[in-house]
Amino acid sequence: MFGNFGNGKKSGAVADNGSIIELAGVRKVYETGAVRVEALRGIDFKVKANEFVAVVGPSGSGKSTLMNIIGCLDTASEGSYRLRGEEVGGLSVDRLADIRNRRIGFVFQNFNLLPQLTAFENVEMPLLFKGTPARERRERVEELFTHVGLADRMEHRPTELSGGQTQRVAIARALACEPDIVLADEPTGNLDSAAGTDIIHLFSELWAKGHTLILITHDPAIAQRTRRTVRIQDGRITEDVAAA
Repeated sequence: MFGNFGNGKKSGAVADNGSIIELAGVRKVYETGAVRVEALRGIDFKVKANEFVAVVGPSGSGKSTLMNIIGCLDTASEGSYRLRGEEVGGLSVDRLADIRNRRIGFVFQNFNLLPQLTAFENVEMPLLFKGTPARERRERVEELFTHVGLADRMEHRPTELSGGQTQRVAIARALACEPDIVLADEPTGNLDSAAGTDIIHLFSELWAKGHTLILITHDPAIAQRTRRTVRIQDGRITEDVAAA
């Protein structure tokens, strides 16, 4: 249904132990006046290239904070985060933005599409930021819409699409710059069961093509579709189990 998303296995710098994501002793503390919240309490977490990982935990467990740090949307209060061997802490704002645009694709529960833009324009936006020439942008966006089964919906606005279609547009946008890491935060949370199944099948195809995928979810059924499950509770990893 969804076609081919890439040209084979992804490549790039990795650590000596094969990891492309390495967190060591990561803590995240939020302070507002006298209120101090420890969202993460010493996280050690590694992900190798082409892993398909679910991070599972209840609301408030720290799983979304963990994703934000991995995605360079937030920074750790303490500890080390290395992405493909590069220490993320201390990087400039411009360098972090470049990493987010070129190397990490994001998929959110609420889609985060711009309602005033067409589906085509939403998917095109990362390529505009990257400086991709107009002809290449159009070819890439049309290719992505064909792959996600929405070639006839490119000129529709998000409000004119179903929830499942909207999430597929969001996934196409996440893939626009051909990232090798895709982070998804509750990607089926606003979908019915049939649409949610389609989206997880799509993620499985991405994994088969060589992408590294990390899904944040509270749903054990979603986690069972991945290859590794990491459970987080009260800001700590309590279990890390690979699929049989």
